[in-house]
Formats: sequence, structure tokens, C-alpha cells
Amino acid sequence: MEYDNRPVGVFDSGVGGISVLRELISLMPNENYIYYGDSLNAPYGVRPLEEVRKLTFATAGYLIERHCKCLVIACNTATTAAVRALRARYEGVPVIGIEPALKPAVLHKPDGRVLVLATAVTLKEDKFRRLMCRYENDARISTLACPGIVEFVERGIIEGDELDSYLGRLLSDYIPNPPDAVVLGCTHYPFVRSAISKALSHKSEIFDGGNGTARETRHQLTLNGLCGSPDKTGSVTILNSRPEMVDISKWLLTVDIK
Repeated sequence: MEYDNRPVGVFDSGVGGISVLRELISLMPNENYIYYGDSLNAPYGVRPLEEVRKLTFATAGYLIERHCKCLVIACNTATTAAVRALRARYEGVPVIGIEPALKPAVLHKPDGRVLVLATAVTLKEDKFRRLMCRYENDARISTLACPGIVEFVERGIIEGDELDSYLGRLLSDYIPNPPDAVVLGCTHYPFVRSAISKALSHKSEIFDGGNGTARETRHQLTLNGLCGSPDKTGSVTILNSRPEMVDISKWLLTVDIK
């Protein structure tokens, strides 16, 4: 059998997509990975959609030039802005996006209360609206834009009094009666999962889309005959548009966030 040991390209608006990279490595430790974080332009979630699309295309092109065999958009905002256009441009190269894990959250408790935390861009775009419409009769779904969480994670702050105080203000309407499930609709947010859970008195089940994205990537590699050799341990290359963020990225790759 022929194996393809070219790298899997993974990218995000900053360090948040490391949460998806962790899932990919856990599922496919034999693959080689190049991760690119665009921390210089983070957060994408406050930028105009056309600007997000331009930044996403620039990063995708950079990874293609580095001979990546597939692209994983480890960013909900960039997926919303550009996944269809990237698939059209790079026909023959699997392009895997991410979406909020609304389905498992809804299935967690029939007719339950589900809160989706995401960037303003993700929440207002048609892609997310269509996803919500699919499940609006199965659960009571509410949404909350979360300016600020990305910046905490980009600074390497995933716990502590400053973050707890911010989340207390952000989630103040939900703290007295926490929802049954919380969907983390940005790849930065899993790094503050514990802090979010604590703010809601550990009463909400928390879901994110990282594992589903990793499983879809494995499916696409298998479907397209692009799997790497199974009898080796793969490599991980971390790159960032702000070189000083590489050390934070490497730390986030190992830190316990469950």
C-alpha cells in the first residue's frame, strides 16, 4: 500500500486551533502536521467577513506551498468565511472546516437549554443560522457573542482571577440558572473550558467541535488515499505570524484543559 507522508496543514486565527491539533494528534499520531497561527491578525471574529476571507486564503496558500496534502481550518470564523471558496480553489485537496458542536449538545438532553458561545461573525453568518434551524425544534437554543476570550488565550491566560471575573460578567444572565449544555463555538474557547464550567457551577455539559473535525479529517484522508505510514510517530511544526507566540502554542499543546 502506498502511504502519503506529506504534512496535514492546520491553521487558525491564532493559538486557538491548537485545541483541534491536539485532537488530530490524539487520533492520528502517525501523521505529520504543520500548524500556522495568525496571531498577528487575531481575533478574526471582530473583522469584516471579506477581510477574514482574504487572510484565510493567504494562510491556505502558504500551507499549500509547503506541500500540505490537506487543509484543516481550525477556526469557526474562517470556516464560515472561506471553506466553500477554498474547496473550489484547491480542487483535489481535502479542505476540512469546523462547526459548533450543536448536534451532540442538543442530543445531550431532549428539549434542554443549549447556550452557544461564539464570535459575533460566526453567530451572524448564514452557515451558523442554517445549523441552528436544523435543531431549533429539538432544544431551546440561545447564543452569546464572547468578545474577550480569544484575547485571554492569546495572552496564555486560561485560568485565574482576571479570567474568572470576566466570565462572571459575560455569563451573568446564565449563572443563576445554568443551561443544560454549552457549545464552545470558537477553537480558543476549549482552553478556558474549566473556567467556564466553574462560572456555571459545573452544572452544564460542555461541547466543542475539535474531535468531530479530527474524525472528519481522518475520513477524508482515508477516502482520498492520503493516509501517512501507520508505523511511525509523526512530527509537529508550529508556526505563527508572531514568532513569540510559538512558545505559547507549544505550551497549549501539552497543558491539561479538561
